[in-house]
Amino acid sequence: MSAFGTFCSDFCVNQKIALKMDLPESREPTLELFDRLRRQFPQLTRVRRIENEIALESGEGDRDFIWVALRKTSIRSGHVNPKSTDEGYKIHRAVLETAPWFLSMSPLDIDHIELIFGFDIETASHRDGIVYEALLANSPLGALFDCDQDEPIDVQPFIGIALTEGRELQASFEVKTRPRSADSMRSSSADPISVYLTVRRNGPLASLDELPTIFATLCGHAERLAEQRAIPHLVMPIRQAISAG
Repeated sequence: MSAFGTFCSDFCVNQKIALKMDLPESREPTLELFDRLRRQFPQLTRVRRIENEIALESGEGDRDFIWVALRKTSIRSGHVNPKSTDEGYKIHRAVLETAPWFLSMSPLDIDHIELIFGFDIETASHRDGIVYEALLANSPLGALFDCDQDEPIDVQPFIGIALTEGRELQASFEVKTRPRSADSMRSSSADPISVYLTVRRNGPLASLDELPTIFATLCGHAERLAEQRAIPHLVMPIRQAISAG
């Protein structure tokens, strides 16, 4: 497991390439891209349609899990529980190298590129209460909550920052007490608390040749922000609050 994975139950490295125009709707470009990636990553063995996306994935139930998914205006990829951070980057580099050519992408078409570090922290305790105690208690914002009569039901802080003066490079820190895609009233007691660190480079680009450099920049910022901010100021306080409970 990667060094970041030692701080949580599951650790993922995800990427999103957001586009301004729709991807091709014909089967051939998608299948050709998937075949190319499957030759490089033989563990990508199955294709699934999930709601409004088509995904190429490794075996179901694998703890070390990789995937690539196409939506109408985005290309996403992920590696769950990679053996190292560098190992987690491989599928994203492959997507950046191949997808523009198979899917006829233009540098003007790229709205933004994101690299996401996700930390899942399992707990049987009340998740919103844990996040409140870990991050908001004894703060001015936390004073909105009366411990004697109130029950926290939605405590999911989000903070965004600009990393450059022109704001083309940004980062965000987000804590989720229920799955991103689930209705807030339908979360399960088995769902983890998730901490997301996202680093984004806004487009458009001058050239597709910039993609490797942009990705390296995103990786550098993500690793620095994870080590210096996300883990000590979000992940560890949440873990400590779970232990104290």
